[in-house]
Amino acid sequence: MSKCLTNNLSETQDQPSAILAAKDLLTHAMTPVYRVINGILVVSVFMVVGLWLSGNGTNAGAFDLARILVPDEARHIVWSNGFGMLEQYKTANDSSTQMVDSEIAAVIYNKGNSHSAGFNSAKQQTVALLMPSVAQVQVKSISHLSDRIPTSKIDPQALDSNLMSSIQNQRLVADFFEQKYKLDRAKIEEYVSNTILIAKEVNIDPVLLLAVISVESNFNPNTKSHAGAEGLMQVMTSVHKDKYALYGGTTEAVKPEVNIRIGAYILKYLIATAGSLRNGLKYYVGAANAEHDGGYADKVMAERNRIISLCQTRPANRLTSNGKDVRS
Repeated sequence: MSKCLTNNLSETQDQPSAILAAKDLLTHAMTPVYRVINGILVVSVFMVVGLWLSGNGTNAGAFDLARILVPDEARHIVWSNGFGMLEQYKTANDSSTQMVDSEIAAVIYNKGNSHSAGFNSAKQQTVALLMPSVAQVQVKSISHLSDRIPTSKIDPQALDSNLMSSIQNQRLVADFFEQKYKLDRAKIEEYVSNTILIAKEVNIDPVLLLAVISVESNFNPNTKSHAGAEGLMQVMTSVHKDKYALYGGTTEAVKPEVNIRIGAYILKYLIATAGSLRNGLKYYVGAANAEHDGGYADKVMAERNRIISLCQTRPANRLTSNGKDVRS
């Protein structure tokens, strides 16, 4: 009887040990499965975040999932701060990069001193200009903001085709606008030269900027709309106070070298955000949520094509409006 009880007690004690051993065996067997599941989850998260930051290039599939998870407004906030941008400053070292980032954040969120030092003067350009003196004017560069927009996000039509690298072409364009709008010769040369210099700084097509200026203001820097848009590129002063803070405030809004810089940066940003040149122009004119832009994009594209045609079909012995031979 005593022996039987002893045997039963031993069997009872062995049962927990067997259960623990089975659990350990099951845990070891399931470890690879857990790792695979965790890996799939991590990859899925990265894919969703990547698609979200890439924008809605299409209106179906994975992009819809990304837009549902995080709306476009949130992505635009990320863009404004520069997170997710793939291109880094080409010439700045780590310390200057950190300084620029903090200053950009201060401007975007209207924090700190709007006149903070650290933004360099306009980058020295190697492009030849019809009026070289405009390159000597000391103006803060906006490239610290525009360089944060990757070239890969810009419609190729909005990139510089180097058509304006020729002095002869610049003179032809100046002739064209001088005659079209009855402008002072020195002023139109100044505006054309400033536009080409700033286009190089912002990395956008100067022909596109010239077309926008022509449609927006007829090259009159004192133009002001009922909505409050000012300057050659008709920038909404009240909306973009933060950017004007870089140049001393909104009192500088009509200065060509300031207005063109801010307008060029805004246009480049909107082209990248909207996904195409035409949509960017639609956003620029304030029709982002409208079905049509009132023909604005067509007007700009038509003016752009006129400038391109003018430069590509220039006669060999063309005369300027002042009766002087054109020489490059």
